[in-house]
Amino acid sequence: MSRIAERFAALRAKGEKALVTYVAAGDPSLPATEALVKGMERAGADLIELGLPFSDPLADGPTIQSGLQRALAAGANTDNVLTMVERLRADGVRVPLLIMTYCNLVLRPGAAEFCARARSAGADGLIVPDVPMEEADTLLPAAQAAGLDLIQFVAPTSPPDRIERLAKPATGFVYCVSLTGLTGARASLSPRFRNVVLEVKKHVDTPVCVGFGVSTPAHVRQVVEVADGVIVGSAIVRLCGQASSVDGLTTEVSRVVADLKAATRRA
Repeated sequence: MSRIAERFAALRAKGEKALVTYVAAGDPSLPATEALVKGMERAGADLIELGLPFSDPLADGPTIQSGLQRALAAGANTDNVLTMVERLRADGVRVPLLIMTYCNLVLRPGAAEFCARARSAGADGLIVPDVPMEEADTLLPAAQAAGLDLIQFVAPTSPPDRIERLAKPATGFVYCVSLTGLTGARASLSPRFRNVVLEVKKHVDTPVCVGFGVSTPAHVRQVVEVADGVIVGSAIVRLCGQASSVDGLTTEVSRVVADLKAATRRA
């Protein structure tokens, strides 16, 4: 059983839902990201996504694009982010870590080499939003061979037959996009995600987590009524852009994560 599957099993045993948090790795610096990961784990984050710095993140809105640009300006890249993952594991961080990236960064070294390096560093899963299921012939076997869970996306516009085909090969969890559009905090969530979550659950037992637009404890409570977890990114990345010190940033992000996690326990 993978570390991600173990975490969801433990949450089910406790009657809790998962809080998945996202940070742009290297924003505002790699030492800050290390501190944030440790702080979020202590605050209750169940899984943590590390976004690899990339200049053209097609699925991400302005907030996360800005975070990735800050990371690039600070010198973060695939190699030093994965080395940071090694340090986090050496320091005793146990929370499942997922690498979120784009196909260019995977294809540059080759899918097999990329997946092997990520797994060797200590990553547990891989999210590549611009590689649809139909084009995952190389990536899926490489992830499986390395022992990485490859997260699959479903969207409100996905018809039922496609949702079934997308969900069945998913491992770790199924990423349900709450809306049509880019990542970014929203004032309210579209109720359409409920139908997508319920459709996925008709076909697989793999946990379903909802992301895009989720940013407040109220949103979390709304999502976990039907889903197994929530994914929060832009609300955290926004704080990274306002940071004046690593200690202050870690304290503020940890407070936000603790509040979001508390909302997952009220389902």
